[in-house]
Amino acid sequence: MQTNSAPTLTSVATAMPSNYQDQPQLAAALKQIWAGQDRSLRLFDQIQRSLKIKGRHLALAVDDYYGLDTFSKCNNAWLKVAPELGAAAVRKALDRAGVEPREVGHLFFVTVTGIATPSIDTRVVSALGLRRDVKRTPIFGLGCTAGASGIARAADYVRAFPNDVAVLLSVELCSLTLQRTDTSPANIIASGLFGDGSAAVVVSGSERNSGGPKILDSRPLLFANTEEILGWDLVDTGFKIVLSPKLTELVREHIREEVDSFLADNGLGRDSIRHWLAHAGGPNILRAMDRALALPEGALTRSWNSLRCAGNLSSASVLYTLNDLVQAGDARPGDLGMVIGMGPGFSMELVLLRW
Repeated sequence: MQTNSAPTLTSVATAMPSNYQDQPQLAAALKQIWAGQDRSLRLFDQIQRSLKIKGRHLALAVDDYYGLDTFSKCNNAWLKVAPELGAAAVRKALDRAGVEPREVGHLFFVTVTGIATPSIDTRVVSALGLRRDVKRTPIFGLGCTAGASGIARAADYVRAFPNDVAVLLSVELCSLTLQRTDTSPANIIASGLFGDGSAAVVVSGSERNSGGPKILDSRPLLFANTEEILGWDLVDTGFKIVLSPKLTELVREHIREEVDSFLADNGLGRDSIRHWLAHAGGPNILRAMDRALALPEGALTRSWNSLRCAGNLSSASVLYTLNDLVQAGDARPGDLGMVIGMGPGFSMELVLLRW
């Protein structure tokens, strides 16, 4: 593995909404919305116990959600909150990297929870004073995979422009996609699982001599004929969750082979990886990964902590976990890390890091 020409993950930061509610409070609010749906409430209580989430950040105060009865109202709330949260995450990441806003050559923006044209990265550019000629790549639809995929695409860019800086921004306000009249098991699971948050990563080209882990390699994966496993249906009221029980089975069937193949192509095995940074998709997903990969005890602790404290943040989840590792300072020179993103499609992105 050649590290001299590898891009550097120079910094990572998160920005979370100030509204934080513990899980019992959220459960009570959802029960009020779904009052009269006896079967749904029984299922909801069962799901809450299984998720083991302590609480989640919300884009809005709880009382504000009761009036969000159309897609237009939900998306307008997203348009207000998302740029503010995104700008805060990018500002913090740039400060940690010691990079001025006008040094940024490319801004990658990922989301799956709101729509805007122009995309909200334009508002972040204006708020932070990025250059007028900054390149922009807004990406919609990768879902939970996009945190890992965004790191990989930013690294691809600075490999071509090794004296440049790229920034990845993820903003996911999952609470604004709640379907008030959908009492399907999939929507009840989603209502108890997903949270809101934002994260940003600064990726520097090799000629900038920046500190941080090197991005050695990445691999995107898309499995054929899995479009109905996970994603959105667009309905009159907005984004309706598609979530198949087969998702866990797909993870269990494929992740070991794909991870082993990726590592083997880099002359490594699973025992070489010290830091496992997996998307906190839910308890069943994390358990399936842990068992399929035969990981050491506690290898996914940071992912479990992310899920417990903030829920599934979609594309921001794996960046939240990465930020936790970097801020803790637990990685040592020479350590290897594996970032695993998974999302709609069914898709995965694997990213190999070396400190």
